[in-house]
Amino acid sequence: MSSESLLRGRAARIVKRLFDVGASTAVLGFGWPVMVGVATAIRATSSGPVFFIQERAGRGGRPFRMYKFRTMTHRPDKAQTLDWSSEEAAAVTPIGSFLRDYGLDELPQVLNILKGEMSVIGPRPTLPRQAEEFCEREKRMLDMRPGVLSLAAIRGRRGISMSERYELHAQYVDTWSLLLDLEILIKSAVVVLGRQNAVEKTV
Repeated sequence: MSSESLLRGRAARIVKRLFDVGASTAVLGFGWPVMVGVATAIRATSSGPVFFIQERAGRGGRPFRMYKFRTMTHRPDKAQTLDWSSEEAAAVTPIGSFLRDYGLDELPQVLNILKGEMSVIGPRPTLPRQAEEFCEREKRMLDMRPGVLSLAAIRGRRGISMSERYELHAQYVDTWSLLLDLEILIKSAVVVLGRQNAVEKTV
């Protein structure tokens, strides 16, 4: 068996899943004080729920409910938007901005990982409406579990366009291996801690 097949084959996918379960369990086990602190800060600084729960498209386009810490003012009657506008940016709370910059708003997604709906690393999950409009190339994104960390995050994060992110997500699926996951894992720490391209482009 070639080294490439070892890094990309069925056994590698089992290793990836075992890592997902182990990493998310560790975050819950050791990171719960941080999560409690974040929840307390959100509750103390703005009205509304602590968590933001939204339907996203998972592997094969199957919908699932993704969990995040709420980073914006609570707007129960606000319709979902497909683009990040200046109005959306203005609705981010001060604590929400901090959480988004350092990726702390994504911590509740460990629950999605444990449920098998997401992976630590993979294409970022999109709204079902966006997935319905994917071209053939973009549909490649749906062939793997969506991830918390992604290739797009280390190649531009929020500083690149949505079409560029989609292409990088598709590239990830095409070239996936355990070594690529390791590269993304290491570089993600540098990107997040350095707040690289932390500000979302508005339209």
